Amino acid sequence: MKKSTVFEETCQQYLAQIRQVDFLAKAEILGVNRDKDRLIIPLYDRIYSLSAEGLSEKGGGTITPAVQVMIYKYILTCGSNKPAMRDKMVTYREFKDSGPLISYFTTNTNKTLESTFSGNIELLKERSQKRGGELLTSDMYDLSIRFYAFPKIPVVINFNDSDELFPSKSSVLYRSTAEHYLDMECLAMTGTLLVGKLISS
Repeated sequence: MKKSTVFEETCQQYLAQIRQVDFLAKAEILGVNRDKDRLIIPLYDRIYSLSAEGLSEKGGGTITPAVQVMIYKYILTCGSNKPAMRDKMVTYREFKDSGPLISYFTTNTNKTLESTFSGNIELLKERSQKRGGELLTSDMYDLSIRFYAFPKIPVVINFNDSDELFPSKSSVLYRSTAEHYLDMECLAMTGTLLVGKLISS
């Protein structure tokens, strides 16, 4: 079975689960707005609308199955676990269930950022701001930028450019509470989605 078909079937299964719960009541815990029978859900620089009928994008764009899965899981996962006792910024590998996906995540986020923007940090800055990134003050990094995958899932990219001694180095950080809003596969997908946006801008 093709991967796209699996994604489509998974989307339908998740939507069926959403229809069985009071998903509108989750607006506050998700940090999203409610508009009558819909939730208005931002995912990076795009706005989506979710009703019992399904998802739509503001502007009428096509929604990929991968994006649908991320949004549906954001709705379904929240509230299923107790909040972390300590809220701090962590790398993806620090999440306890991330093991099988660490290599995938690192290759498609950190390494891609380093190979694409080494020696061109101004381009990374420009594209980040174009995608809604907020520049942060940092004494440790040449560039530190905060995005929001979802309202409760900030993503911070820290980037040091190459110099005569060291190659470029990047890190992607999440709040430790992110695991209570998405499973590890979808959390990894938020990282690769963001990097994809930055390299294709």
